[in-house]
Amino acid sequence: MSHQVADELGYKDMDNISAASSRHNSENFPYVHKVGVPPKQNLLKEIAGTVKETFFADDPLRQFKDQPRSRKLVLVFQALFPIFEWGRNYSLSKFKGDLIAGLTIASLCIPQDIGYAKLANLDPQYGLYSSFVPPLIYAFMGSSRDIAIGPVAVVSLLLGTLLQNEIDPSENPVDYLRLAFTATFFAGITQFTLGFFRLGFLIDFLSHAAIVGFMAGAAITIALQQLKGLLGIKKFTKKTDIVSVMRSAWSAAHHGWNWETILIGMSFLAFLLVAKYIGKKKKKLFWVPAIAPLISVVLSTFFVYITRADKHGVQIVKHIRRGINPSSLNEIFFSGEYLAKGFRIGVLAGMIALTEAVAIGRTFASMKDYQLDGNKEMVALGTMNVVGSMTSCYVATGSFSRSAVNYMAGCNTAASNIVMSSVVLLTLELITPLFKYTPNAILASIIISAVISLVDIEAMTLIWKIDKFDFVACMGAFFGVVFSSVEIGLLIAVSISFAKILLQVTRPRTAVLGKIPRTTVYRNILQYPAATKVPGILIVRVDSAIYFSNSNYVKERILRWLADEEEQLKESSRPGVQYLIVEMSPVTDIDTSGIHAMEELFRSLEKRDVKLVLANPGPVVVDKLHASKFHEMIGEDRIFLTVEDAIVTCAPKMDLEP
Repeated sequence: MSHQVADELGYKDMDNISAASSRHNSENFPYVHKVGVPPKQNLLKEIAGTVKETFFADDPLRQFKDQPRSRKLVLVFQALFPIFEWGRNYSLSKFKGDLIAGLTIASLCIPQDIGYAKLANLDPQYGLYSSFVPPLIYAFMGSSRDIAIGPVAVVSLLLGTLLQNEIDPSENPVDYLRLAFTATFFAGITQFTLGFFRLGFLIDFLSHAAIVGFMAGAAITIALQQLKGLLGIKKFTKKTDIVSVMRSAWSAAHHGWNWETILIGMSFLAFLLVAKYIGKKKKKLFWVPAIAPLISVVLSTFFVYITRADKHGVQIVKHIRRGINPSSLNEIFFSGEYLAKGFRIGVLAGMIALTEAVAIGRTFASMKDYQLDGNKEMVALGTMNVVGSMTSCYVATGSFSRSAVNYMAGCNTAASNIVMSSVVLLTLELITPLFKYTPNAILASIIISAVISLVDIEAMTLIWKIDKFDFVACMGAFFGVVFSSVEIGLLIAVSISFAKILLQVTRPRTAVLGKIPRTTVYRNILQYPAATKVPGILIVRVDSAIYFSNSNYVKERILRWLADEEEQLKESSRPGVQYLIVEMSPVTDIDTSGIHAMEELFRSLEKRDVKLVLANPGPVVVDKLHASKFHEMIGEDRIFLTVEDAIVTCAPKMDLEP
């Protein structure tokens, strides 16, 4: 009886394998294709290929191919400054979209910038400075059409926390500011270096789950920090953990809370949340939550001014320096004890800012179906922060809330950033004195309404459903930030992300395969319960490259599968395993330790009278098997193109062997 008939009858043990084996030995014996050995590659070409795939996977030099020298120079210039590429086809209709988008995000960024500067323990004007110079630089060098540049809540909090750990801003404001510029400079250098040397893949080591948890934890921390402004508390803890913040807020309840401040803050917070709800429900009314913060600032400032609420304990912004960014090149620490501290803080802040900006850019690029060059983005972000550090700015990056508004407002190019920057310039030159009576409570309300969307419950729920280990990483980062500090949360996020990578590398999945009925396909018997095992043959698939980190585990796991199978066969009084087939199609690579592990596996199987067979090894694996002479140890006739070829070849031998 043939294999097909046995499958149709559903005989799991395939008792008639002997008859089938005899049939296979007849003149109808199927042709078995030999596994091809790849041609030996030149070492330099192999290294060049590896370098290209690692650092130039997107083939950025393709556009220069077969181009005259003059055209290549133009392409280089356009690659460095994309504005000269899309600017050639710029039109009035595109400008209308960019103008509306730029004005809309400017109305959102001005009040946010003032609030975010306070998060970084800086004077309000530094937030505005950071929405003037960096967006201009990005507009010339950035490749995203939708991203809106400026200070963001998470980076502002991170920077403020790390800086005040080194210098107290109230006791030494001058050195604190200088350290902020130094950190910004090194944040830019970090970003530029990663982009220039095409090391952008490094930021992918922070998993999406860890980022979701970190952002949510940072949002809660930022919101809790705003209790000082929202409740009118004058003496407030400098710690960021939830226990310290709640204790500080509660201890001031009887003598430190100001009811006028609470009334202003809560009223406008409710107004902002309602505006946000309207914009979320009706996409056409996206401008409502965008303009709401500026309306809140204008109304609350006017209310405080006419009622002189500042005389009754309502804390106000007071003075915002008028004029454009002053030079700060001489303020950066290029030597001394704060140089190393600025470098450490800058690298950390730069990486987080980069992760957020690239994630935002990719999101909107996929929505509009255009390609975003991640490394080019890093160079642009790095350049704008280096220049920003020399023009009194602190770390700027892509803002999700502003970028979303920019997208919905109909932006067409990065010119919307130029429009926003121009509005900020006019604000710095003409309007800053009008912010004198703006209550701190309204800034706290604006920040709370802005960061609340960073707590993504839907994403957390989806992470829980998809991958429990990812959920652990998410919650680890979240609780680390909320109950300890931003740095600890970030450390936990990175640690768990690396732990997951190490776990997957050191403990790869393996599976026992069986034959799918009425096919020549072999699949995991746990996934396909109808799949049948072949008597006398155990088929194991290794779902990973075999490296020094997992080679011993792979060998031991395969032997454990064999021991389990032998035990089951012994209990049911069936013949033991004679052939062990290792399905190697998922094994993309193997190193020296992997070869040694395969040799040890071969010797262990020999002692048990079990023959080792390999199926479908890839070109890299085949090349290394031949280089190590392993193919001679196992025998060329034991390496097959498919599992089916191995089965039809081994089954007759089983029948002939005593």
